[in-house]
Amino acid sequence: MMTAHDPLLAGGTAADQRPHAIVIGSGFGGLAAAVRLGARGYRVTVLEKLDQPGGRASQFRQDGFTFDAGPTIITAPFIFEELWELCGRKLSDDVSLVSLDPFYTVRFDDGREFRASANDAAMEAEIAKFSPDDVAGYRSYLLESERCFKAGFLGMIDKSYASIGSMVRALPDLVMRRADRSVYKLVSKYIRNEQLRQALSFHPLFIGGNPMRSSGVLSLISYLEREYGVHYAKGGTHSLVQGIVKLIAGQGGEIRTGAEVGQITVHNGRATGVQLENGETIPAAVVVSNADAGWTYSKLLANHPRKRWTDRKIARAKYSMSLFVWYFGINRRYEDVPHHTVMMGPRFAGLLHDIFDAKHLAEDFSLYLYRPSASDASMAPEGCDSFYVLAPVPNLDGETDWESMAEPYRRRIEAHLSATVLPGLEDHVVTSKVMTPADFRDRLLSLKGAAFGIEPVITQLAWFRPHNASEEVENLFLVGAGTHPGAGLPGVVSSAKILDKVVPHASTVN
Repeated sequence: MMTAHDPLLAGGTAADQRPHAIVIGSGFGGLAAAVRLGARGYRVTVLEKLDQPGGRASQFRQDGFTFDAGPTIITAPFIFEELWELCGRKLSDDVSLVSLDPFYTVRFDDGREFRASANDAAMEAEIAKFSPDDVAGYRSYLLESERCFKAGFLGMIDKSYASIGSMVRALPDLVMRRADRSVYKLVSKYIRNEQLRQALSFHPLFIGGNPMRSSGVLSLISYLEREYGVHYAKGGTHSLVQGIVKLIAGQGGEIRTGAEVGQITVHNGRATGVQLENGETIPAAVVVSNADAGWTYSKLLANHPRKRWTDRKIARAKYSMSLFVWYFGINRRYEDVPHHTVMMGPRFAGLLHDIFDAKHLAEDFSLYLYRPSASDASMAPEGCDSFYVLAPVPNLDGETDWESMAEPYRRRIEAHLSATVLPGLEDHVVTSKVMTPADFRDRLLSLKGAAFGIEPVITQLAWFRPHNASEEVENLFLVGAGTHPGAGLPGVVSSAKILDKVVPHASTVN
């Protein structure tokens, strides 16, 4: 049981005597944490450095176009439904989800295309188009993907791994699933065609992982997509952010933007609140950090002695790749371009090595092209298209000077798109903006500019990640990509669900 000796420490005010919980950062993990804390009796204040809530999932408008800044693929909508249910509402009250079919198109460098969908017959036809001999193997792969889903998603995603014992209890299922084997190797066990191997194994890139070394358990994504679909939120992913903000307001919570936290205040080994960069101190009974886990420990707790997450350990951890994102609007429409396109480059393993290991900005690239105006006319002016294109690139451990390379790299991507799926693109761009690894570092406070925090390799999963209940400071809890279960919308939202297991109910705070 926590004890707040001063009513103000527990967040009490004349108007609201509920214990006070502070959430640092308003990404999806932080927003979901605020809803769950509100449902458990806390008065919640969310502190956001930027000028709007959402973190990586912010949104901006430019020259009449609307751009989601970050995540665009919504799976497992039931995870969001839970948040609305906690508030006595339905997700559909505030957000309109559209199921996409196909989910996305994988386009290879030779122009061949693979369309992923939930329809088994259609998927087998796509497999047969590339390699008829791989259809039987694909069926076996789907069964293994389902087993990985049960072990790695249903069995682990909302569990707290605060002790080595909890990790030991999870090992039998992980051993059965050969969690030490990479996603690519797992797929290759069942599939012989190289292009199909790529189409079925690239998914860890969506959460910052290298398919060549991310645990094969992450093949669960194939089953997750098939079972629950891939969805788009009308108005962009940020409409989900706005919906959750509405839930928080309905609980009596508050979101303060332009409020950057400088440090977490600690007394006798317990988090007591935060101090903002402007010097303001805000007391709280509970502090939840949705900031980058490495940033939380190395910066927000810089003055507090740490036993496990020392600066040395944080620096030596493996971090995800970063991203280069080009947002652009055009004064025409490309009706043949689908909502989501994954454009594979001429190399797969070699490019991944350059990005994750050599940390070298290669001449070639693989791209993810997002065209929300394919499904939502509100994202662009009439007769126009809204796009962003994303390229996985090395994090800032590499030596790329993004100040000088951003524009040449953008032009290379533009030329490639023009030569492939968007002919004549250069003549139609009317608005443009780029985001580089330096922006992830400076704007989103992500160590090394890593777009997804700590890389999801097997030695950095579950117990091996920074824990949801901090090992360093009492009353401090972590949510988001840097803690368990990891990056991706299902992961970060589920990290907040773990708070129900590790944060005491507000009624026990006195």
